[in-house]
Amino acid sequence: MSDNPPPASPAQASTRSMARNTIILMIAFATAKAISLAQTFIIASVFGVGDEWDAFVTANRIPEQIVLLIGGGALSYAFIPVFSSFLARQDRAGAWQLASSVINTVFVITFALSVIGFLLAPWLVEHVVAPGFEADKIDQTVKLMRILLISTLIFSISGMFQGILHSHNHFLLPALAPILFDVGILFGVIFLIGPFDVYGIAWGAVLGSIMHLGVQVPGLVRYKMRWLPRLGWHDPALRRVVVLMIPRVLGLGVVTFNTLVFNNIASRLGSGAVSAFDWGYRLMNIPETLIGSAMGFVVFPTLAALSELGDEANRRRAMSGAVRFILIATIPAATGLILIGRPMISLLERGAFDARDSALVYGALQFFAFGLIFQSIHEVIARSFYADKDTFTPLWTAVIAAVVNVLIVGGLYVAHVYQVEDTVQKTFETWSTQFAAGSYPAALDVLATGADEVHDALASVTGVGGLALGYSVTFLIELGLLLVILRRRWGGIDGRALSRTTQRTVAASVVMGAAVLGVDAALGAIGWHDAGVLITAVRVLLLAGVGAAAFVVAAILLGVDEIRSLPRLVLRRGGRAALQEV
Repeated sequence: MSDNPPPASPAQASTRSMARNTIILMIAFATAKAISLAQTFIIASVFGVGDEWDAFVTANRIPEQIVLLIGGGALSYAFIPVFSSFLARQDRAGAWQLASSVINTVFVITFALSVIGFLLAPWLVEHVVAPGFEADKIDQTVKLMRILLISTLIFSISGMFQGILHSHNHFLLPALAPILFDVGILFGVIFLIGPFDVYGIAWGAVLGSIMHLGVQVPGLVRYKMRWLPRLGWHDPALRRVVVLMIPRVLGLGVVTFNTLVFNNIASRLGSGAVSAFDWGYRLMNIPETLIGSAMGFVVFPTLAALSELGDEANRRRAMSGAVRFILIATIPAATGLILIGRPMISLLERGAFDARDSALVYGALQFFAFGLIFQSIHEVIARSFYADKDTFTPLWTAVIAAVVNVLIVGGLYVAHVYQVEDTVQKTFETWSTQFAAGSYPAALDVLATGADEVHDALASVTGVGGLALGYSVTFLIELGLLLVILRRRWGGIDGRALSRTTQRTVAASVVMGAAVLGVDAALGAIGWHDAGVLITAVRVLLLAGVGAAAFVVAAILLGVDEIRSLPRLVLRRGGRAALQEV
């Protein structure tokens, strides 16, 4: 990692430094996710899959989308290529003028949107985000949203700080930022839930956003950032960023639309559906962040600089190496989530989180796992277009994927409604018969069984699982379109190497799956499947260890070369020979 000013051109970043930077981010993100898991256990025990957590998840939708659209999510893709071009030309004065204009403009826009969101929160919740909520739940969601909008303002600046440091190929402090954000939320979970209930988590998020920003300031001081009190709306460089940003904003607007559609439908599926969808996404997001996001952050500045210099061969090599790394990590990870997801989720079963909640969450997780691979690869492929300063192509592919997604999710929702109605009708008819016959205990049993069947329907492919499936299919369609276009535009994407890595990784994952299933069957034979929390935790860790070991051995035997070369890249051993293997 290059941390000493003046910064080296990102074009000079080697495969070895990219691998090390990726490992740094993975370790940092793993730490953040470990803290997040601690939050998860506490939150699940207090709120479970119920109304209060439904309210918090829904309240965070609008603030989260504002940050995604304006405060870093869309902007970083447009800002980093332009900012990096100033650094590549050693024009630091121009770079800081651009950074100041962008930061100031982003804050003004985010402030305006946050004020609008604060004022319109009741209408947004009731008519857009969660029309299925009852009045008390809507009121709680509105109050939470207004607190979380404070953190939105802070993130609008913090996201820009990350983009500046990434452009300098400095990844350590930006990697620490999400850790401190999770520390802030954890503080709210441990100390503020008691006096403030679920609102304590929202105030913890505000504290975390402050720390997210503050930890990056020393890096900006190190690179001698100069902030200027200017909007610079007539600056050609700022206009260039805006032109690049508009298609990305529209593309993320499609993502926002999808998110609101998911939440809108989930709010109609009964209490806990929004929470179950969110828990499933959180669990999938752990490997996605560690693998896809980490690699995407690291490779983007390099792709942008290589594009600026017109170095097509190295640009193609960098993209292919990043995708192959993602393939050998996400395919076994997705397999593992499906195989050990159920016992892993059962570890949350305490307090307000019970076995029915676990079934609901797993109904979502198994389909999220399907999309883990596609979403992670999308992190790199989409950035390949942004590095070429093309933000329009990802926009129209996202629109196509969104249309297909709405059709899939809408169809599954209609099927779900019929399924639940049929279950309720049959339960009522059976109950009526038993009650009329005077078999009151049997009538009560029918109601209990019917409630279980309705809960199972919510977790089925036509319920929360259907929403997760629609989410995953969106990335599959978008990724497929982008790969076809990129292959034609770049004159190839190293397809043979990608295909070879995919086939061998899938084969190794099949071996891993067989090993996990075999060991788990043996554990079931000795009574570990219905044991307590401690035994279940040991079971999950044992199965994960067996799976990882089986995958690595199988991958080496099958000739997945990246498995051999990665340790030498990270540990700086093997020099050029290691680079040649990637």
